[in-house]
Amino acid sequence: MSKDFLTAVADRRSFYGISKETVVSDDRIKEIVDHAIKHTPSAFNSQSTRIVLLLGEHHDKLWEITMEALRKVVPAAQFSDTENKITSFKSGYGTVLFYEDNNIVEALQQQFALYKDNFPVWSQQSNGMHQYVIWTALELEGFGASLQHYTELIDAEVKKEWNLPNNWKFIAQMPFGKPTAQPGEKQFLPLEERVKIFK
Repeated sequence: MSKDFLTAVADRRSFYGISKETVVSDDRIKEIVDHAIKHTPSAFNSQSTRIVLLLGEHHDKLWEITMEALRKVVPAAQFSDTENKITSFKSGYGTVLFYEDNNIVEALQQQFALYKDNFPVWSQQSNGMHQYVIWTALELEGFGASLQHYTELIDAEVKKEWNLPNNWKFIAQMPFGKPTAQPGEKQFLPLEERVKIFK
């Protein structure tokens, strides 16, 4: 599937209706993740972003963990909508988990004390770029994805389940799958209010 970069940027949307139907091989999905982690920029070339790719039963397990965590905090009378949303994510093909390695961030803070307050911010910015690269690349392959943040609710259980290091800071979850429904029309604020050009 071939698109120019700006078309791919425009076509990337949040898809909530997704299925487990395969679109490309698991090897191709891994290639996308590997390419993003290798080539997406980071401050001081710190390469602090960490990614976990969950497919098959591992993907299902993540959303089962999330469902049970939410069941403990969402009132039963209001749980139906929450259950439907989590089920929609579980219905997808896989999930990408995004982390930042705090050891790298803290080491840079010590090494370059003048910028110490900036390194956590720059780390988050780099992670956001990784998210965007992977999200757009998955869209190019024919997947639909969305970005979710159940982070604090499930962090400890996810680290335990997949034996992840404690120094990894959990940032976001990206469920993806073959689209089963298209997102609605996107609304845009006037560009004149958002861009200033001086020449």
